[in-house]
Amino acid sequence: MSDSTWAVVFGGPSPEHEISILTGLQAERVLLDGGASVVALYVSPTGGWYQVPSASEAGDFLTGAPAGSKELEVVISSQPGIYAKKGMGRKALEIDAALLCFHGGLGEGGGAAAVFNYLDIPATGSSVFAGAVGMDKLAFGGLMGSEGIASLPREALSHTREPSFAGPYIVKPRFGGSSIGIEIVDDIATARTLAKTSPHLSVGAVLEPYRPHLVDLNIAFRTSPQLEFTDLERPLRTEGESTGLYSYQEKYLAGGSAGLTHAPREFPAQAPRAVHDAARVLATAVAEVTRLSGIVRVDLLWDEKTGEVFVNEVNTIPGALSLYLWAPKHPAFTVLIDALEEARDKPVVFPQSGFGQGVALRAAGGIAGKLVGLDGPRG
Repeated sequence: MSDSTWAVVFGGPSPEHEISILTGLQAERVLLDGGASVVALYVSPTGGWYQVPSASEAGDFLTGAPAGSKELEVVISSQPGIYAKKGMGRKALEIDAALLCFHGGLGEGGGAAAVFNYLDIPATGSSVFAGAVGMDKLAFGGLMGSEGIASLPREALSHTREPSFAGPYIVKPRFGGSSIGIEIVDDIATARTLAKTSPHLSVGAVLEPYRPHLVDLNIAFRTSPQLEFTDLERPLRTEGESTGLYSYQEKYLAGGSAGLTHAPREFPAQAPRAVHDAARVLATAVAEVTRLSGIVRVDLLWDEKTGEVFVNEVNTIPGALSLYLWAPKHPAFTVLIDALEEARDKPVVFPQSGFGQGVALRAAGGIAGKLVGLDGPRG
């Protein structure tokens, strides 16, 4: 067993805060049961950081950080690290890599990657740039289109420009998770009204053509020790069968307390071999063009009448880290350790500008001279 210390980080300001807690606690328990040294870090909805007692339960978080939690301070400076806010002697927590379990919000959207980058702590969940593209449905849809990867039309909801395709429409939050705030509308006027009134749509929304008979399919991939895929899953809808939407309740609350792990599904999906093959081809393309790493889930749509398969969305930090999809191939402990060791040993490193030779600074002269003409129009 490695002598590394791993952090499991979860919570954060997000509509999916509770699901993040469940994912984090599940991952922590898997690592603990495997004999790993684990530090559990919880981020409250208001942004406070806490080290929580080992092997906490979901109910312990009903009113915030559990009893016995230690408040932390995140320091980004010449001595970056995560420190206990109170106590004698300031010493940063010793963490070899962090398993990010944020869902939605800035945490999944690249924000946590940026924070841990500044802290000089390796973390799972891809780079800040890849995470941001995954959380921006318009950007992700545009990337799929530019690369010729099969996907449905997707456009920004505009209050001045008409969509290029006719209704009815699916209206989705541009920034956020895959199942919260989604609405079906008949016309663009209704979509625009919703965008002004819904807290999930007011910061940005996208339109897609409503095709009620498309079937949801999911496939996960991981990038260490090599690119590898799970079998194809078909989530089974109940209330969603009539609407063509896989709801938040069905995704996360079906199956009782087990959540995603025991939600109704076909696994492997009962679909023609060609559909399974197409799913893997599409997932490979998503991995290549997004440069996502770690444990990722790709959500697909299948038209049973035509046989077409489309990429719908990508989950850079999937619910329950898709461990239930990996179970037939690898123990959950192996999947998590491989992701943590990938973060520790194969970090995504971008070229650093460092310090130049001072040429631009010497040539700049006085800053006052660069302000000439910037004081607005004259007389």
